[in-house]
Amino acid sequence: MYIEDTENVRKWALGYGLTFADTYQDAPFHDPNWQLVRVKQSRKAFLWTYEKDGRIHLNLKTTPDKRDFYRSVYPSVIPGWHQNKEHWNTVIMDGSIPKDIVKQMIEESYQVITDSPTKRIYEAVKKVPRGKVATYGDIAQMAGDRKMCRAVGNALHKNPDPDHIPCYRIVNAKGECSGSFAFGGKGIQEELLRKDGIEVVNGRVDLKKYEVDVQELTDHF
Repeated sequence: MYIEDTENVRKWALGYGLTFADTYQDAPFHDPNWQLVRVKQSRKAFLWTYEKDGRIHLNLKTTPDKRDFYRSVYPSVIPGWHQNKEHWNTVIMDGSIPKDIVKQMIEESYQVITDSPTKRIYEAVKKVPRGKVATYGDIAQMAGDRKMCRAVGNALHKNPDPDHIPCYRIVNAKGECSGSFAFGGKGIQEELLRKDGIEVVNGRVDLKKYEVDVQELTDHF
């Protein structure tokens, strides 16, 4: 398979890790046997590579459900070596695991490392379709914590990409639109909602008519 030349195995793994956004390769221990791929902004590593017992090993971060699944299915996936065994798996590149599965585990490690409440909030807002609105509580629930409504408000106030993160579709628990200048001027949010086909009366949206089905969206989130 692809396991005979350890350096090529390492090169393949590092190369795939570097395909993800805002990543870079690092050798922090002044030891060429340890080659990592990190996320630029946080400097957190999601892919560790090293040779041990004649095989390339990968240390990958994981979630509890995936951790136990991979360990039960693949003998070459073991508790993380020299790392927290609750959060990391070690993948022994002996050729017994299909390459697509290894790529999947690397991608999942990247997703775990780059996950943040703000990112989940923005992803939740993107799920609100045209013709519907969501409340701050709805978005908090979709992002994983119903209690972080304040964090939702803060994140939307700092929306880095309004063209693709439609925060104007978010209203308060009464269906009321935000303040006059939250979207760049008085009445702008109402105008954007009307363009979506949503009726706004006295600055308020009828939630019974227009609120998203959070459960349905969460099932596909």
